[in-house]
Amino acid sequence: MTKLLARLPFLTDPMIAVLVIATTLALLLPAAGEARGIASMVSNIGIFVLFLVNGMRIRRSEIARGIANWRYFGPLMLFVFGGMALAGLGFASLAGAVLPPLVALGFVYLGVLPSTVQSATSYTSLAHGNVALAVVGAALINIAGVFVSAPLFALLGGSGAGAIGTEAILRIGLILILPFAIGQAVQDRVIERVAAHRARIAWLDRAVIGIAVYVAFSGAVEQGLATMFAPADWAVLAGLVLAMLALALGAAWGAGGALGLPRGDRIAFLFAGSQKSVAIGAPLAAILFPPASAGFVIAPLLLYHLAQLVLAAPLAMRLARGSEV
Repeated sequence: MTKLLARLPFLTDPMIAVLVIATTLALLLPAAGEARGIASMVSNIGIFVLFLVNGMRIRRSEIARGIANWRYFGPLMLFVFGGMALAGLGFASLAGAVLPPLVALGFVYLGVLPSTVQSATSYTSLAHGNVALAVVGAALINIAGVFVSAPLFALLGGSGAGAIGTEAILRIGLILILPFAIGQAVQDRVIERVAAHRARIAWLDRAVIGIAVYVAFSGAVEQGLATMFAPADWAVLAGLVLAMLALALGAAWGAGGALGLPRGDRIAFLFAGSQKSVAIGAPLAAILFPPASAGFVIAPLLLYHLAQLVLAAPLAMRLARGSEV
């Protein structure tokens, strides 16, 4: 068993357990009525605290250093918010022929999200890539995602994204941007204490994501998720998600090569460009969409996140062997 876990690190990732527990709990004991209102309020408070902590722990010097490396960061931004957004739009068109409209819209939402921070850097390290560049690049992409993802989704989502209006933008400002700005402002006084509690903060991330997923899927279950999806529909959804992930991986690796990036930087570009963040996606969905819709919209994101963890480990180990040659 120990050898298996060593070969497949995703099996030890607590985030997988959190997502499974949250979705299972929503299927068995969905929050409804007054309980859903309470759960939504708890979720919003958790999201505020999470982004406050994120503002405290991401150093301003790292942000400046990453922006200065325009040869890497500029193309990465274009890939994540341009190429991946267009890919999401294309897969949404394919999904719309066989899947419910909100689930198809979820591919557009998936495409406009930023990349992960923790897993992108972990697998970059495992693959012997440029870890420092991965950390800064993924962090900057996540910061940009707070400002870019929602407007870009509104632009590409068409009438299906009509729920994004002044109220949603105001909520994004109050729950995501304001706490991050406060965290940046007080960072100098608290950053050492925050760094000392890194493990607890990681669990804060997971808990907030779990609550947001639970609230979203509770609404979907109440709207008839189980009856609207036949086993064949789940198979189609999984197939489309895997195809989009395969396209993202191939395109990110090819783009790194076309840019002439050194191998270590190219590996960092691969994982930061192809992976998508449920840490941003689930909380943002809780703000943008009513609970009755959010669960359907984030279904592609949850499957994509699981698939990227499953495939990233063997891919990283293969790249590591190539670096040793």
